[in-house]
Amino acid sequence: DAGSARMTAVRKGKNWVLNGTKTFCTNGHYADVLVVVAVTDRAAHTHGLSAFIVEKGTPGFRPGKKEDKLGLRASDTAELIFEDCVLAAENLLGTEGQGFVDAMRVLDGGRISIAALSLGMAEGAYDAALNYSKQRKQFGRAISDFQAIQWKLADMATEIEAAKLLTFRAAAMKDAGLKTTLESSMAKLFASEVAVKCANEGVQIHGGYGFIKDYPAEKFYRDVKLCTIGEGTSEIQRMVIARQLLKD
Repeated sequence: DAGSARMTAVRKGKNWVLNGTKTFCTNGHYADVLVVVAVTDRAAHTHGLSAFIVEKGTPGFRPGKKEDKLGLRASDTAELIFEDCVLAAENLLGTEGQGFVDAMRVLDGGRISIAALSLGMAEGAYDAALNYSKQRKQFGRAISDFQAIQWKLADMATEIEAAKLLTFRAAAMKDAGLKTTLESSMAKLFASEVAVKCANEGVQIHGGYGFIKDYPAEKFYRDVKLCTIGEGTSEIQRMVIARQLLKD
């Protein structure tokens, strides 16, 4: 529930005072500038959320716990802590009460990014599986000669191409300044689930070697799962898609 933020921003003279925490913040320990959304009017619910610019080193702000994640471990994900953090009036980003609406608009572009990330990992898992299947010998021949492996590779390659076209279409529409809520969610949903499937099949094609860290298959398997969660879960994407379809 993106509208259930608990961190508050209270006016004090000409300034704002922020208190609370934020979780799952990418580059929380390293970013020089952050944008945070806080409650400025609890009674207004989603229309009572406002966005603020916070610079690293601002008194009252500090990064907290760094999350120990399943995958994408090179990407810093941290908690942010605000304790009587004073911001000047000009640190309000946009209009007071419009923080939630603006954040939702950003999601359309963010979902295209997740689709592209998914696509890259799906292709990586596929390439690793394809190369391994040509090198691995069983019963005197490469396992790529066996129909069971060929069908897996065929499905992976076909679904990657379909995900690529969905992603490219959403990106082209975004570049053209068109509304992409439907197309972004379709691309993100399909590409992320294709990535999970490709990573799973990649491990399967590698067999026992897919379960050890000497081969890249296990890393793809761990990393891709976030793509079905970040920027809205697969379930949320299906809700967004259905609502867009039913609007007409």
